[in-house]
Amino acid sequence: MNLRLKPVFLGGIMKGADNQPPAMVPNRGLYMRKELKLLAKYFQVPLIEPANTAEMMFVKGTLKTQRFITAVDMMDSTKTEELSRQMWHRNWSRDEDITEPESLKQAGKRAGLSNAQINQGLEDMQSSKVKDRLKQFTDEALNHWAFGSPTIIAHTSDSPVMLFGSDRFPILAQVLGEKWEGPIPGGCKL
Repeated sequence: MNLRLKPVFLGGIMKGADNQPPAMVPNRGLYMRKELKLLAKYFQVPLIEPANTAEMMFVKGTLKTQRFITAVDMMDSTKTEELSRQMWHRNWSRDEDITEPESLKQAGKRAGLSNAQINQGLEDMQSSKVKDRLKQFTDEALNHWAFGSPTIIAHTSDSPVMLFGSDRFPILAQVLGEKWEGPIPGGCKL
């Protein structure tokens, strides 16, 4: 399997798909808060809901974050996965900012970026080439019927298959003809 992470602008996907955030539908928002805890336990990831989720999602947003990730991806795509992981941990495991330049620097350092790469990423994230690439990836996702994130596009011999959600790995394995062994292979002692 060849995994290629592509940063997208979630606000652009939501608008392009005429979707609205889960929290805007009261019952869905309440369900999602409970479901996130269940998914965190199942996938064994350290999840801490940010103290001010609404501010993080609707005021600060993730556009700067995605532009920085895009800039780094354009420099060295081998760093994209770890940088994305570090941003996730800052936001969802440690309740730390992911939008300010110092926050981006700290995530970059933890992801193994050099100071030169971090500074270049901070500079490039303002460029039209980075903004255009992020828009391109966002448009690609919309062309595959994305309506939120995470969206997974599995390219099979037949045609691309779009899957939505972090809990779709068993279905992804089936689509790819692979075996799903759970979130922690070999870890279950039932």
